[in-house]
Amino acid sequence: MDIERLLHNVESPETLNLSGRNLQGIDLTRLNLAGVNLSRADLSWAILNEANFSGANLSEANLYQAFLSGANLSKVNLSRADLSEATLNEANLSEAILSEANLSGADIGVVSLFGAHLGGANLRGASLFRADLSRTNLFGADLSRVNLKEANLREADLNGANLTEADVSGAEISKYVKRQLRNKGVVGLDATEG
Repeated sequence: MDIERLLHNVESPETLNLSGRNLQGIDLTRLNLAGVNLSRADLSWAILNEANFSGANLSEANLYQAFLSGANLSKVNLSRADLSEATLNEANLSEAILSEANLSGADIGVVSLFGAHLGGANLRGASLFRADLSRTNLFGADLSRVNLKEANLREADLNGANLTEADVSGAEISKYVKRQLRNKGVVGLDATEG
């Protein structure tokens, strides 16, 4: 039985250990993979739209150019994962761990990153249009040239983050966050709400 068929028929995904597996280009659309171990797995170019990965371990996984639109990635461990140029529109990444993850060039628009940990993550050039980054830890993250237009940045921790040329036009920003953004080279700070 091939791996794709196995995953479509699994009843208890949390018992699966697919760590280090080559799953390039696999289609797991709408599957329930909550709690599965996919650490160090190669999921580049995979189609994972609307899949449920809540609580899964995807640390150090390769998700280069993967399609994760509408996926449930809440409380997922994506530390040191490669999500560069991935599509994550309308995904739920609330409380996810993305420490030191590579999200450069990713399309992360209209997502929930509420309470997520992105300390040291590389988001250079990513689009976070209308993303919910409230209570998100972005300490030391690279947010240079990131589209943060209309994003919710209330109570976000941006200490030590690189925000050079990041566009925050129309973003919801508290006075505290606005102070963090002063002298950081951001674009559109005068056109923010808050």
